[in-house]
Amino acid sequence: MATAAGAGQEKQFAPTLLSFFIYNPKLGPKEGEEEKKILFYHPNEVEKNEKIRNVGLCEAIIQFTRTFSPTKPAKSLHTQKNRQFFHEPEENFWMVMVVRNPIIEKHKDGKPVYEYQEEELLDKVYSSVLQQCYSMYKLFNGTFLRAMEDGGVKVLKERLEKFFHRYLQTLHLQSCDLLDVFCGISFFPLDKMTYLKIQSFINRMEESLNTVKYTAFLYNDQLIWSGLEQDDMRILYKYLTTSLFPRHMEPELAGRDSPIRAEMPGNLQHYGRFLTGPLNLNDPEAKCRFPKIFVNTDDTYEELHLIVYKAMSAAVCFMIDASIPPTLDFCRKLDSIVGPQLTVLASDICEQYNINKRISGAEKEPQFKFIYFNHMNLAEKSTIHMRKTPSVSLASVHPDLMKILGDINSDFSRVDEDEEIIVKAMSDYWVVGKKSDQRELYVILNQKNANLIEVNEEVKKLCATQFNNIFFLD
Repeated sequence: MATAAGAGQEKQFAPTLLSFFIYNPKLGPKEGEEEKKILFYHPNEVEKNEKIRNVGLCEAIIQFTRTFSPTKPAKSLHTQKNRQFFHEPEENFWMVMVVRNPIIEKHKDGKPVYEYQEEELLDKVYSSVLQQCYSMYKLFNGTFLRAMEDGGVKVLKERLEKFFHRYLQTLHLQSCDLLDVFCGISFFPLDKMTYLKIQSFINRMEESLNTVKYTAFLYNDQLIWSGLEQDDMRILYKYLTTSLFPRHMEPELAGRDSPIRAEMPGNLQHYGRFLTGPLNLNDPEAKCRFPKIFVNTDDTYEELHLIVYKAMSAAVCFMIDASIPPTLDFCRKLDSIVGPQLTVLASDICEQYNINKRISGAEKEPQFKFIYFNHMNLAEKSTIHMRKTPSVSLASVHPDLMKILGDINSDFSRVDEDEEIIVKAMSDYWVVGKKSDQRELYVILNQKNANLIEVNEEVKKLCATQFNNIFFLD
């Protein structure tokens, strides 16, 4: 991705993925057997000796750094042209991602000169992206070790190839930022009554469809209820909101503002449909194939079918035991039970949400933007990011400001105490980071001629209105 800038004929090239590989040093311990260590390598066209050389280099770096810190091996290596990130998700299985640094191309005496921007990439952001690559693989395939048990190196290589061949195309490294570090969940704000309705809907569904082990309920791509463990839910949430939902963005049958009334004579119709599984329930040949997911892989190791069913803006995920393959009859039953109730529920939520919005009044565009994250429940809120598209979540502020947020976050992770950092950035921007207990708040203020005291006052006001004073940092 190149962006031309200014009359100086400067071109900027964003960071790109140079290579990505997974290896296990125990698989080819003898000389001449080095190739056996490599389980996956992208790009595949690279010739064999170069693959072996690159893997060997990583092994050497990791061994070398182990002598200084035996318990914490190397996480990244900085060079002029690129940055390498290392991650050992399971014992002896290493994942490596090599990212080319951003480049500025200038012209000197008519010839292009490339300047590598060595300090632009934030380690923590890209290390998190690498860890998510593993989490996402594990969600759909289980652990590396399980593949080895299922059929040795051959099966593991097949699974890695099949998964990463597609997944790596979805990594948009130029737009990774602080949200990738948090990998949080956006929750939908609800009043108690509507929440109880949803709760009782889930209980009824789990009773009628007795094979369901876990349920998750989302509205407008935000989570309302989940029965899964937090770590499994956060990665499933990422898959749903960045991959599955955006692929199904057809126009909703019922407009947002015309909720279907339950008392309508035509209430037999409903707007439910499967996002995973059979496309047409009336087709007797319809395939009832659902994606498999793996959860609780640390202890009970559960294999489940993921059924995602949607009506208007409400989506419900049913996870059922993978040993019971869902039949067409089961899908029809689910459709007839869940469809009508979810349709009514979706219009209830929509109505309630609109009422609440009217009461709170239309707020004028505030002078600040913020990102909030709570480590305890993974709740994330950002007014900096515009709606996620299938590929990218776009930040509406300058990349330099996003980098400052990342730097503040790195500072926070080095200390345990509560802390506050205020930075005067370029032009008229102030950036404030607050860390209190398990919560972090980052605010960007655009105020000309403001001083430190005024900035502090503004942030206090924001905390009082948006966060009910949960930050007691004074």
